[in-house]
Amino acid sequence: MTTPIDAVVQPPEQLRYARLLNWCTRVGLVVLLLSFAAYVFGLAESHVAPERLPELWIHPVGRYLELTDSPTGWGWLALVHRGDVAGLLGIAILAGSSVLCLLALVPLYWARGDRRFVAICLAEVAVVVLAASGWLAGGH
Repeated sequence: MTTPIDAVVQPPEQLRYARLLNWCTRVGLVVLLLSFAAYVFGLAESHVAPERLPELWIHPVGRYLELTDSPTGWGWLALVHRGDVAGLLGIAILAGSSVLCLLALVPLYWARGDRRFVAICLAEVAVVVLAASGWLAGGH
């Protein structure tokens, strides 16, 4: 016997995670679209002029960064107002969405007394934050 799809009840933590992930994904995509439009239509000045790109793309990344005076690591945040860099904000929002979603689950698990899931959520957040920090690659 099969259960009708309407009869399936999702646990509150799954619903919270899904709602937040949906919201974060939409925000990230809107930021990507708006930043791309600002870049393409010249509404935001570029850090690297588009006409210079063909001459710069032939270089290894280290030389490219040097020639364009581009930052590494989280240094791009200082240039987020530039059209060619602004898209990274949308990517960062999409990549970091899971952190917000996992943190939102902690109070639910805590209230339920499920300390193991609290620990798992916090451990996953710690791994993502550590990876994004650049410390593992020596980028601090």
